[in-house]
Amino acid sequence: SQLRHQQERLSDLDVRVKILTFDGDVLGAKYVEKTGLTWPLLSDVDQSLYQAYGFTKATWWELSNPLTIWRYLMVILSGHGPGKPGKDLRQLGGDVLVDPKGIVRMHFASSGPLERPSVDSILSVVEKQQAVRD
Repeated sequence: SQLRHQQERLSDLDVRVKILTFDGDVLGAKYVEKTGLTWPLLSDVDQSLYQAYGFTKATWWELSNPLTIWRYLMVILSGHGPGKPGKDLRQLGGDVLVDPKGIVRMHFASSGPLERPSVDSILSVVEKQQAVRD
């Protein structure tokens, strides 16, 4: 993933990444095995944290429209398969950046299955926050 390619920068910024999934232990373990994930994988089986952060569910049209299919095809052709779907195909994710004091510094709720902020944009928030503290 793009995030793993920035591991050194993440370490330099003292960023601790956590991955949240709503899938249970078996699918979570398979994901860790397939991706070689070294960060903690947290399980939110009842999706309460997803709901608390406003991560909504995609419509069937958002999942199957021609643009989404085209974007998935481009991901697959680039050598990054989307992986086996979890138990809830419609659940969208997002990115949340929480500082050491527990304050949410960035919140991004995806409005489509392939929409995410860039790693650089996330890390720029961290760098700006650290500059304010210094």
